[in-house]
Amino acid sequence: MPSIGVALLAVISTPGAGSPVLGLAKAIQLSVAPVFLLTAIAGVLGVISNRLARVLDRARDTSVQASDSQELLLLRRRMVLLSRAIETVTVTGVLVSAVVAVTFISAIAVIDLAAIVVPLFVTAMLALMLGLVLLLLDTRVASRMIRRRF
Repeated sequence: MPSIGVALLAVISTPGAGSPVLGLAKAIQLSVAPVFLLTAIAGVLGVISNRLARVLDRARDTSVQASDSQELLLLRRRMVLLSRAIETVTVTGVLVSAVVAVTFISAIAVIDLAAIVVPLFVTAMLALMLGLVLLLLDTRVASRMIRRRF
């Protein structure tokens, strides 16, 4: 016959359906994918920032040499595209962070906040797509500059 201590331990170690521990565990499970997405967003921001730094260096060198004004116009176009890409991808990061926060609140408070999470996530994906399109446009302008040179 099991002792009272073993029975008590079984009750303590098995949280009930409405337990805050279960809510927290569920919140952590639901937040894993968006957190991985935040890591990817950080990587994309790093790529865009490095491209912008190279464009700024090239613009500085070109303006000092007082050379091709067409190249300066293309570099300016690239700066605008990359700056906007950084803005939209950063907005994506903020929105995904909001999704994580709302998911935690929803799981802990046992409230259905899907009406908030879904639009936040869809908006985040739209912002990410826009940022990636801006990055693609920058790549096309850079390719045009290379073709023009050679």
